[in-house]
Amino acid sequence: MPVTSPSRAWLAQRPPAAGAAVMASGIVSVGLEMTGHDVLSLVVLAVACVAYVALAADFAVRLLRDRPRWLAEAGTPGALTAVAATTVLGTRFSLLGWQILAEALLALAFVLWPWLLVRVVRASRRPMPGAVFLCCVATEGLAVLGASLAKAQTAPWLAHTALVFFWLGLALYLLALSRFGLREVFEGHGDHWVAGGALAISALAGSKLIAAGDAGPYLWNNDDSGVLRTVTLGLLVLDLCWYAVLLVGEFVRPRLHYDVRRWSTVFPLGMTAAATLSIAVSLRLPELDLPGRVLLWIAVAAWLAVGVGAVAEARAELRAAR
Repeated sequence: MPVTSPSRAWLAQRPPAAGAAVMASGIVSVGLEMTGHDVLSLVVLAVACVAYVALAADFAVRLLRDRPRWLAEAGTPGALTAVAATTVLGTRFSLLGWQILAEALLALAFVLWPWLLVRVVRASRRPMPGAVFLCCVATEGLAVLGASLAKAQTAPWLAHTALVFFWLGLALYLLALSRFGLREVFEGHGDHWVAGGALAISALAGSKLIAAGDAGPYLWNNDDSGVLRTVTLGLLVLDLCWYAVLLVGEFVRPRLHYDVRRWSTVFPLGMTAAATLSIAVSLRLPELDLPGRVLLWIAVAAWLAVGVGAVAEARAELRAAR
């Protein structure tokens, strides 16, 4: 594939997993907005948007100019970052009140989701790295964005559709768990954290569905609401358990060098914070607000650290390419 500049050549070498940088930045931006840090949130959102546009352009160029590579990469779990990143950005835009743009991103993610999901599931084997949980993350991302738009536009049909994706995402989590290699906890290069992040985005989807039911027309009866609340809180507890296990794994076997898959560590950290903060509001559990804020600043610190590593690696590679 011809390239016209070192920067274009560098971008062409990015693996599909690079999309996790958009996911991580997008959810950190969401968390900062939820805690009232609007300016910081918009700065991080701008970074996410620039990365998204660059990766989307490269995605399109590969499709047109290097179709065999594009098809090969479409069967890897990292390809689902395209869906997940699109839904996370859409959720952030919905919080800004840009509902038309959020709707467009939901439509785009919905079109990409089934084709990529089928290819990834067919290609999955045992054992798999943590990226296998992206099949759950991408599906729950559709639930989160759908529920956010349902609340903003009082659209019951969209909330009910989001509920279907919520339960489907949990089924896909169990499928991914059966293929996940547990040794990744100590040997993974960053994407093993998605094992917990998938539960975090599922918990966030549950909280968004509860919020949609509370804010608009009648959606859920008492039994439905009770099940949603119980499952959502249970998902958060399981996510926090994964958080602790994965953190222990990092201390037992430190992996301090930069790897693009480390963005898949930042994403679960940010998603756990966002889910905790959202559940504090939707389930009326104010005692979760402080832990959510602490988790958010941990995620911000991780985002900065991985960002510094990414910039340093990019500069070194671009310098070597000249």
